[in-house]
Amino acid sequence: MDRWLIAGLGNPGPEYAGNRHNAGFMVLDELAARAGGRFKAHKSRAEVCETSTAILAKPLTYMNLSGGPVKALSDFYKIGPERLIVVHDELDVPYGALRAKLGGGDNGHNGLKSITKVLGTRDYLRVRFGIGRPPGRMDPASFVLRDFATMERKDLPFLVDRAADVVESLMSRGLEVTQNDFHRSDLHISGPPR
Repeated sequence: MDRWLIAGLGNPGPEYAGNRHNAGFMVLDELAARAGGRFKAHKSRAEVCETSTAILAKPLTYMNLSGGPVKALSDFYKIGPERLIVVHDELDVPYGALRAKLGGGDNGHNGLKSITKVLGTRDYLRVRFGIGRPPGRMDPASFVLRDFATMERKDLPFLVDRAADVVESLMSRGLEVTQNDFHRSDLHISGPPR
């Protein structure tokens, strides 16, 4: 059976662990836990966890260079972009919502920009983990490097769990069924995050 390559985007190091930008890493940790696997260092400059259905990968190059490890892993395991799923934080999706899509632009997301450039295609699956827009005039670059707010952290384990469900659904049931199931069931949070 052909395996999938699942890349969760984030920044390495404990100082970034709770950041909004690290939602991809959080989801990959959940997928590894479900599979009973552990991440190990790989020569591709990523931490990798091999399961029966997928290669789970967390690039360790910092967000804006994520493409290098993803390309190295796709070459190493001979997995093409049609079996690649990238899990990432998304400013243009409200907190509490998850979106699955194929291809499209990068919306200014440096991790996606790097992957698209290195692979030479936009046609790979994405799981967009909604983090919403920054409050007021806060710079989006500062916002993504902040930890989730206290109100948000209450729902974070549920959302990470749901995002892992979305990844598993994409692998087993495809994009259309996944979109029909998960795009209707956003978490509705009362009021703006504090």
